[in-house]
Amino acid sequence: MNDEHRDLIESLGPTRPIRDEQPGDKLADGIGLCLSGGGYRAMLFHVGSLWRLNDSGYLSRLDRISSVSGGSITAAQLAIAWPDLAFADGVAAGYVERVVAPLRRLAGETIDKSGIVRGILTPGSIGEKLAASYKQHLFGDRTLQHLPDTPRFVINATNLQSAVLWRFSKPYMRDYRVGEVKNPTVELATAVAASAAFPPFLSPVRLKLDDASFTPGSGDDLQRPPFTTEVVLADGGVYDNLGLETIWKRYRTVLVSDGGGHIAAKPKPAGDWLRQFPRILGVIDNQVRALRKRDVIGLYRAGLRTGSYWGIRSHIGDYGLADALPCDPVLTTRLADTPTRLARMDPSLQERLINWGYAVTDAALRAHVDQSLAAPTAFPYPASGVG
Repeated sequence: MNDEHRDLIESLGPTRPIRDEQPGDKLADGIGLCLSGGGYRAMLFHVGSLWRLNDSGYLSRLDRISSVSGGSITAAQLAIAWPDLAFADGVAAGYVERVVAPLRRLAGETIDKSGIVRGILTPGSIGEKLAASYKQHLFGDRTLQHLPDTPRFVINATNLQSAVLWRFSKPYMRDYRVGEVKNPTVELATAVAASAAFPPFLSPVRLKLDDASFTPGSGDDLQRPPFTTEVVLADGGVYDNLGLETIWKRYRTVLVSDGGGHIAAKPKPAGDWLRQFPRILGVIDNQVRALRKRDVIGLYRAGLRTGSYWGIRSHIGDYGLADALPCDPVLTTRLADTPTRLARMDPSLQERLINWGYAVTDAALRAHVDQSLAAPTAFPYPASGVG
């Protein structure tokens, strides 16, 4: 590939680097994992993906995990469990107990509808009610300072004021236009609620901050009140629905787990603005996701990145493995059509989503990342399969 071709493809990449994350011409040799949004559906699909990454020894090799929305619920639980995972020979013995079990318990609760009702009828916002649910069921009083140093976890939200990505992490939270707050003590439940604040019903989540807490000169053009005193955040997927932004310009190997939804054809869309608005949001999300996916796969094929993309709508046969776990596309498409909600799922559906995430991740890893990996002999939940 000549330099002109390389520059052209690189210019089509899906991210814009920020000032302190310019890797120049040299990418780090680490591995980054992106976890998309998609409510409980994506949360559980990613549980299966992480399960296979753990079994294969790749979970312990990750350098950064970047997440949005439903993916941030999974990532944050993995983060707080990390010190207790008991890695031996690169495999975490405590993964099921410390990651799978708590997330499955959460998936047995409906928190979106109740959060909306309580946010309307009682003092406090809907975002605050959702943060309280995450705090109750998963994260307690933990803050961003309870995240591990390695791997780096980045929880992404969208700043509705600056119209760019707001990233939460242990060393800092920042928006390249507004600036940076070092060593933030925001509660983890609040960060996840902001990342998963899907509009129009679950957003926004508001952060009350002190202008003096920002590093002087760290923002490009908006480092001033009210941008630095009340930050208004929505779902990270509004800006970056695959969680690519904080990984793509940094690491040579990029793994992408996409549990996002898909907007179906509708012969007679509503004409009134109230019913039309969710449809328009769905079209926008679908197109942005398609463009980012196209960029990711194009750059893999051009040899500018290594790694693999797998999605909840992938066909396992496309990976070309004769020994992939049996996953009928009719059944996996039915799983992909699970509504994007934070609503109670029955245990059987939970297991099927986890199994599907596990199986397609296995196929993607063995086809495109490491052909030496041994094939798994069974799903995590063999009796449930994928349908």
